[in-house]
Amino acid sequence: MKVKPIGEKVLIKRLDPEEKTAGGIVLPDSAKEKPQEGKVIELGEGKLLKNGERAKSRLKKGNRVLFTSYAGTEVTIEGEEYLIMNEEDVLAIIG
Repeated sequence: MKVKPIGEKVLIKRLDPEEKTAGGIVLPDSAKEKPQEGKVIELGEGKLLKNGERAKSRLKKGNRVLFTSYAGTEVTIEGEEYLIMNEEDVLAIIG
Protein backbone atom coordinates (compact mmCIF):
# COMPACT_ATOMS: atom_id res chain seq x y z
CA MET A 1 0.00 0.00 0.00
CA LYS A 2 1.36 3.43 -0.96
CA VAL A 3 0.76 6.28 1.51
CA LYS A 4 1.28 9.88 0.39
CA PRO A 5 1.07 12.55 3.12
CA ILE A 6 -0.81 15.74 2.28
CA GLY A 7 0.62 19.28 2.41
CA GLU A 8 3.47 19.74 4.88
CA LYS A 9 3.03 16.31 6.52
CA VAL A 10 5.76 13.66 6.56
CA LEU A 11 5.59 9.89 7.11
CA ILE A 12 8.24 8.69 9.57
CA LYS A 13 9.28 5.18 10.62
CA ARG A 14 10.55 5.19 14.21
CA LEU A 15 13.95 3.61 14.73
CA ASP A 16 14.10 0.68 17.14
CA PRO A 17 14.56 1.64 20.83
CA GLU A 18 17.89 1.06 22.50
CA GLU A 19 18.24 -2.35 24.15
CA LYS A 20 20.97 -1.20 26.58
CA THR A 21 21.85 1.95 28.47
CA ALA A 22 25.17 3.72 27.90
CA GLY A 23 26.48 1.85 30.96
CA GLY A 24 25.59 -1.53 29.46
CA ILE A 25 22.42 -2.29 31.47
CA VAL A 26 19.88 -4.29 29.45
CA LEU A 27 16.46 -2.61 29.53
CA PRO A 28 13.20 -4.58 29.83
CA ASP A 29 10.44 -3.64 27.36
CA SER A 30 8.50 -1.81 30.08
CA ALA A 31 11.44 0.56 30.73
CA LYS A 32 12.13 1.48 27.11
CA GLU A 33 11.10 4.90 25.94
CA LYS A 34 9.78 5.40 22.45
CA PRO A 35 12.64 6.80 20.41
CA GLN A 36 12.47 10.36 19.14
CA GLU A 37 14.48 9.34 16.12
CA GLY A 38 13.23 8.01 12.82
CA LYS A 39 13.61 7.73 9.07
CA VAL A 40 11.65 9.79 6.55
CA ILE A 41 9.62 7.39 4.39
CA GLU A 42 7.43 9.79 2.39
CA LEU A 43 6.85 13.55 2.09
CA GLY A 44 3.84 15.67 1.26
CA GLU A 45 4.00 18.30 -1.47
CA GLY A 46 5.05 21.07 0.96
CA LYS A 47 3.50 23.89 2.94
CA LEU A 48 1.06 26.07 1.02
CA LEU A 49 2.20 29.69 1.11
CA LYS A 50 -0.04 32.76 1.06
CA ASN A 51 0.86 33.43 -2.59
CA GLY A 52 -0.45 29.97 -3.57
CA GLU A 53 2.96 28.37 -4.15
CA ARG A 54 4.37 25.43 -2.19
CA ALA A 55 7.43 25.79 0.06
CA LYS A 56 10.13 23.28 -0.77
CA SER A 57 10.81 20.79 2.03
CA ARG A 58 14.27 20.62 3.60
CA LEU A 59 13.71 16.90 4.20
CA LYS A 60 14.31 14.09 1.74
CA LYS A 61 13.22 10.46 1.70
CA GLY A 62 15.68 8.40 3.71
CA ASN A 63 16.79 11.25 6.03
CA ARG A 64 17.40 10.18 9.62
CA VAL A 65 15.70 12.77 11.85
CA LEU A 66 15.02 13.78 15.45
CA PHE A 67 11.51 14.92 16.36
CA THR A 68 9.62 16.24 19.39
CA SER A 69 8.41 13.78 22.05
CA TYR A 70 4.70 13.96 21.32
CA ALA A 71 4.92 14.71 17.61
CA GLY A 72 2.57 13.24 15.08
CA THR A 73 -0.13 10.64 14.96
CA GLU A 74 0.71 6.95 15.20
CA VAL A 75 -0.69 4.86 12.36
CA THR A 76 -0.35 1.19 11.44
CA ILE A 77 0.02 0.36 7.75
CA GLU A 78 0.26 -3.29 6.71
CA GLY A 79 1.37 -4.28 10.22
CA GLU A 80 4.12 -1.63 10.46
CA GLU A 81 3.91 1.36 12.82
CA TYR A 82 4.57 4.85 11.48
CA LEU A 83 4.12 8.48 12.51
CA ILE A 84 2.51 11.16 10.37
CA MET A 85 3.61 14.61 11.56
CA ASN A 86 4.05 18.18 10.45
CA GLU A 87 7.45 18.98 9.01
CA GLU A 88 7.86 21.66 11.72
CA ASP A 89 7.85 18.89 14.40
CA VAL A 90 11.15 17.61 12.98
CA LEU A 91 13.93 19.18 15.04
CA ALA A 92 17.05 18.05 13.17
CA ILE A 93 18.46 15.91 10.37
CA ILE A 94 21.14 13.46 11.56
CA GLY A 95 24.19 12.85 9.42
